[in-house]
Amino acid sequence: MNGVPESNPGHLAALLREGLPAEAVLSDPDVTASYANDMASFCEAGTPAVVVLPRTVEEVQHVMRTATALRVPVVPQGARTGLSGAANASDGCIVLSLTKMDRILEISPVDRIAVVEPGVVNAVLSRAVNEHGLYYPPDPSSWEQCTIGGNIGTASGGLCCVKYGVTAEYVLGLDVVLADGRLLSTGRRTAKGVAGYDLTRLFVGSEGSLGIVVRAVLALRPEPPRQLALAAEFGSAADACAAVCKIMEGGHVPSLLELMDRTTITAVNDMAQMGLPDTTEALLLAAFDTLDPAADLAAVAELCTAAGAAAVVPADTHAESELLLQARRLSLTALEAVKGTTMIDDVCVPRSRLADMLDGTARIAEKYGLTIGVCAHAGDGNTHPTVCFDAQDPDESRRARESFDEIMALGLELGGTITGEHGVGVLKKEWLAREIGPVGVELQRGVKQTFDPLGLLNPGKLF
Repeated sequence: MNGVPESNPGHLAALLREGLPAEAVLSDPDVTASYANDMASFCEAGTPAVVVLPRTVEEVQHVMRTATALRVPVVPQGARTGLSGAANASDGCIVLSLTKMDRILEISPVDRIAVVEPGVVNAVLSRAVNEHGLYYPPDPSSWEQCTIGGNIGTASGGLCCVKYGVTAEYVLGLDVVLADGRLLSTGRRTAKGVAGYDLTRLFVGSEGSLGIVVRAVLALRPEPPRQLALAAEFGSAADACAAVCKIMEGGHVPSLLELMDRTTITAVNDMAQMGLPDTTEALLLAAFDTLDPAADLAAVAELCTAAGAAAVVPADTHAESELLLQARRLSLTALEAVKGTTMIDDVCVPRSRLADMLDGTARIAEKYGLTIGVCAHAGDGNTHPTVCFDAQDPDESRRARESFDEIMALGLELGGTITGEHGVGVLKKEWLAREIGPVGVELQRGVKQTFDPLGLLNPGKLF
């Protein structure tokens, strides 16, 4: 049974209201339709039977017990800022929106942890821990909207990953409601712990397919000094990538090392009038949050100049630095404005192959006659080739999809991965199988069977 029979959605809603407030169960089709999908293009989405917005762990458990009893699929959701279709509804499902579970339960400066519910917005948590002199590093571009639960589900990253790593490195423990409604606690709140299999890491990046995260223990760091940034202009992407390699080879530890190609720079200027140098082929942004960031920037400036930078402009103030970083954060929104629709790839390659990835993407754009802008977390090789197209043009849409697939194939050919931080969802199911191979698929399906034997949790995603 893959969903609720059309004649019984009212029965499902009635049963759910036995354990949830009436206002937490939405069954109006016009309302539930608005929860059908996330921000990914080319990803199919079904029609949910009902949307629930629980506020407590017990309410989530009631939802899962009801779903198991009726054999109804459940699709967990956060803010739906995802870019892979992982939060898309399936026909007849219960959409389980966790946005109302948005409490910060604890911030401990001594233990350097925060305990939060899944609906806490990333930026809200970041500002709250800053008040205690602490820092939560993962900072996706959508940090003002995306939730911690969604970040955990997709193992998301951000601009600071080159120094501080991704979400998985900050999740110490989880409370998870399983498919049958049982509550599982994993991990710890201590600095160290190696008891048994690392189930916490297993849930991070599982896209809601193994259980519903209802509480997370997150590691924090002391708040670093405010960062200073520089912008280096290059006449070619290859020179910019050579500079990245020299910076990393030289042992420098920037808090941010980002790249924007000419297409992306132009799009940002057109949308926000940022005044970026749109005559250059590649703009490299580097930042340091050390005790002497000016000295670190000077050393990186020398490496950029040696690699062929036409100009290197250091920011003199924190405000100037933030303006540069804001330009980078606007990249994906600006590219979407070029044609109205985008397909955002998320291919991560070894840093040593970054230039090959950008050059190959440019050839693919030329082959298909499309605008493809590239912005990248250059310090960790995570590129975001963004295909811009008119969704109302069938031929252009076809070419967009084909170019997207060729970019993923190129990433694998270069020894990379199909996703560095956006997840698999619906968009990259076929490519996950290609990357991990038949043995990997078999074992991962076995894990799924153990946690979700009825296949009710986020069906149709990953595999």
